Amino acid sequence: QVQLVESGGGSVQAGGSLRLSCAASGDTMSIGYMGWFRQAPGKEREGVAVIFYIGSRTTYYTSSVKGRFSISLDNAKDTVYLQMNSLKPEDTAMYYCAATPRFVGGSLGVKDYDYWGQGTQVTVSS
Repeated sequence: QVQLVESGGGSVQAGGSLRLSCAASGDTMSIGYMGWFRQAPGKEREGVAVIFYIGSRTTYYTSSVKGRFSISLDNAKDTVYLQMNSLKPEDTAMYYCAATPRFVGGSLGVKDYDYWGQGTQVTVSS
């Protein structure tokens, strides 16, 4: 089992920046991929960015955040970060950290992830 705790959400104006953190604990040696998902009111949860937890640390992003968001990993702290720049009102959502022990090839699909945090709210005003 893996436990995930997010932090770093908040409210910013459009164009601003936020950094989210997700600390993993438990059986972290089993993690294959870890990343961030978001869910806006009335919408389905969607993948934002994920990172290969071992070796290459290859990253994957949904198209709407490429060039604005950056995911990174500190293995020593078992913590994944999401640096969000040039934020837009449409980025407003609850952001969830997720992990899976499976090698899902960088999938951003919600069903491919087994462990979830409680979420942290990000609100971007225009």
